[in-house]
Amino acid sequence: MIFADKLITLRKKSGWSQEELAEQMNVTRQSVSKWEGAQSIPDLEKMLRISELFGVSLDYLLKDEIEETERIPADQEDTTRRHVSMEEANAFLAAKMSTAKPVAYAVYLCVLSPVCLLMLGALSESPAYRLSENMACGIGLIVLLLFVIAAVAIFISCGNKTSPYEYLENEIFETEYGVTGMVRERRERFRDSYVRSCIIGTCICIASAIPLFAGMVINAENGLFMVAMLCLTLALAGCGAMILTRSGIPWASYEKLLQEGDYTRKNKEHSAITNIVSGAYWCIATAVFLAISLPTNNWGRTWVVWPVAGVLFPAVLAVTRAIAEKRRDR
Repeated sequence: MIFADKLITLRKKSGWSQEELAEQMNVTRQSVSKWEGAQSIPDLEKMLRISELFGVSLDYLLKDEIEETERIPADQEDTTRRHVSMEEANAFLAAKMSTAKPVAYAVYLCVLSPVCLLMLGALSESPAYRLSENMACGIGLIVLLLFVIAAVAIFISCGNKTSPYEYLENEIFETEYGVTGMVRERRERFRDSYVRSCIIGTCICIASAIPLFAGMVINAENGLFMVAMLCLTLALAGCGAMILTRSGIPWASYEKLLQEGDYTRKNKEHSAITNIVSGAYWCIATAVFLAISLPTNNWGRTWVVWPVAGVLFPAVLAVTRAIAEKRRDR
């Protein structure tokens, strides 16, 4: 029996279609069709993958004279790798869908949290409002902390609901029969909504700078007016971030189950180092923000640290992954 016939036999015994086998192998259905039609053979890496999928030896796959399936000994099988069932996949997607909206609101609260502090700070500089600087700062910080506390409570609550599925983000796993097809189908149904939300959210984020620029044109000398325009900018940016978050969470959930996008097997191999770098990066960003803001008390301008840190963050992750990949190849 040649390799092509063996592959057909193994696939049918597992109850898989050519498309489902292609999904497990991360190749096209046409590639599987060519293998089974004896028009081509997989490379060694894919042969190893086929061996793992069907629990057979490489000798069985490569040697035509071996007709009986040679099962891989139990002590050689990867028993540590998780298998995601259809029930577990549906439960994960349901949990993510239910938390997407609250998390989006929590993000909005975080973006909006400094607005009261900024406005009260501007009002305290005007004698007409009879508001001392200390009172303005105290009330503003209290409101800021209340917003952040509410957001953190939401993050923790939602994180608790999805914590049983954290391994989907960090570990390499296998999916049981039908799971990949179901997830792909649901992702395709969601694609139009996701693209539309990305367009709207991104456009709002870009347009959020318009009030600030408009204020500079209308009356740049009026400090209170400019702070009000800055607050409007933050409110619009928060709306954009909320829309992006609400659509991004379900989309990321599909990619986690399919192990695509940012959650490929290759990226997961470097997840430990990227998590360490991410934590250190945002701690440093927070320290820089406080180190600049507290001595100068210029909270109306130092907030720029956050968007700058956000823009630089993907570059830091890209460099980290490149270094980790280079070390792995040595």
